[in-house]
Amino acid sequence: MTSAIGNGSLFYRTPSKFDGADTSSEKLGVLKLRACNFCKAALLGLPPLRAMEASRTSHINGKAENVHQPGYNSNDRVPANDCPGFSGKSIPGISTNGNSMNIVWHKCSVEKSDREELLQQRGCVIWITGLSGSGKSTLACALSRGLHARGKLTYILDGDNVRHGLNCDLSFGAEDRAENIRRIGEVAKLLADAGVICIASLISPYRKERDACRALLPEGDFIEVFMDVPLRVCEARDPKGLYKLARAGKIKGFTGIDDPYEPPLKSEIVLRQNQGLCDSPNDLADVVISYLDKNGYLKA
Repeated sequence: MTSAIGNGSLFYRTPSKFDGADTSSEKLGVLKLRACNFCKAALLGLPPLRAMEASRTSHINGKAENVHQPGYNSNDRVPANDCPGFSGKSIPGISTNGNSMNIVWHKCSVEKSDREELLQQRGCVIWITGLSGSGKSTLACALSRGLHARGKLTYILDGDNVRHGLNCDLSFGAEDRAENIRRIGEVAKLLADAGVICIASLISPYRKERDACRALLPEGDFIEVFMDVPLRVCEARDPKGLYKLARAGKIKGFTGIDDPYEPPLKSEIVLRQNQGLCDSPNDLADVVISYLDKNGYLKA
């Protein structure tokens, strides 16, 4: 039998015809040998492992060159994007994205469809937009409860909640608000790729920024829900007291008061007041769940 301990692995085999054997170990019926990587492989009857260190990439004058460790076949190239092992595929091209240079996309054999099969649902983003006080966060919670009761995995990205951590460095200035939405869009994309039904709930007042988040996902994976509630109703509710502060001039650039809100033009779902009466959050959530069910999001 064999055993490996730390970096200085010890191989234990039944005593036989090895020169230099530690005879003091024969009483225990073992032979103690310290082996290098290639000896280990030979004792196990395996070919030498092609460790990740076998092939590295260095960048000289902007060009990628392979640097091989001594003792390895310089013709063997370790793939950077193949999860199930070393297949001998060539390293993919190095790219630049934004300010990130010399990066390579690492592809794994477990993909979105595999995660969706595991969860028995389709990963997607439900993007709830509307004025402050329109009921976005309330709908998000009701929707999450309703889907959870059906055995579906969801996660809420609430505009205020995200500012408690990931986006706590951002202000409410125009540039920072745009960055706030961009970051949430990227996180929502990751959650959808994980197979999760991500519910993003934030004002997101501008069409351009919402459309940019939509463009991050495959067609059909971004479901825009517009809370079409008039300003007068939202201001009458004023659950956080923000409209009062904005009217008093204590908050600048507040959406609906001194900053515009651009209503969606082609939302997948529009939730309006019913003859001046507000439907219950559960009723509104049922509308969204019915859409998801009808369009195949609640099964793999």
